[in-house]
Amino acid sequence: MLKALLLLLATSMSCAYAGEAEIKSAIQKKVPQIGQINQVVKSAVPGLYEVVTQDHLFYTDDKAQFLIDGAVYDLKSMRNLTEERSRKLFALDFSKLPLELAVKIVKGNGSRKLAIFTDPNCGFCKKLEKELRQIDNVTIYQLMYPVFPGSEEKVHAVWCSKDRAQAWEDLMQNDIVPPAGTCDAPTAKVLALGKKLRVNGTPALVFSDGTLNPGYLPAAELEKALAAAASH
Repeated sequence: MLKALLLLLATSMSCAYAGEAEIKSAIQKKVPQIGQINQVVKSAVPGLYEVVTQDHLFYTDDKAQFLIDGAVYDLKSMRNLTEERSRKLFALDFSKLPLELAVKIVKGNGSRKLAIFTDPNCGFCKKLEKELRQIDNVTIYQLMYPVFPGSEEKVHAVWCSKDRAQAWEDLMQNDIVPPAGTCDAPTAKVLALGKKLRVNGTPALVFSDGTLNPGYLPAAELEKALAAAASH
């Protein structure tokens, strides 16, 4: 069921504002707890404006009477327009990701890039691994993100393996857990990175254009996303 939180800002207001700047000023004044508003622009829905903060997308009307926190769907295509727009608005800088914290797996010529926050005890992460078998010419950075019970021990064992890439694939594809290791694993740093980037679950995919997809994708969708990211 779709949910939306409507906050009444000014019930007495009846006139539309002249433009985005006025709407932005009104909301910033009435709802200071919203934080810094980066921009207010017209959305794809007539009469609805995007209110973009540092890390969230809200909507409002031309009178700044309502602030709406929720998803907008295109019912013709059943696309979540809010999610699509948020991915672009809050894209990450892929070049600044600390990829030295990841298990690096190169397939084919490795020309395309993909980082994945993943957990060895996550069912959808294992399902994603099966889809990745169908993808070629990509370098995958597996950021092991242990959020499930018992995952941290497996992550540590993979990181301490002589061949981390092979150990990861054996674990995820064949349920072969490598021997426990004694090295120092960067688990705390990966968890801190995920928290900073607001990764709330696994898998979470980060494409080279900075787009973050929260969740599993089938091979066909992975190919589309990789191609789109590579074209930027």
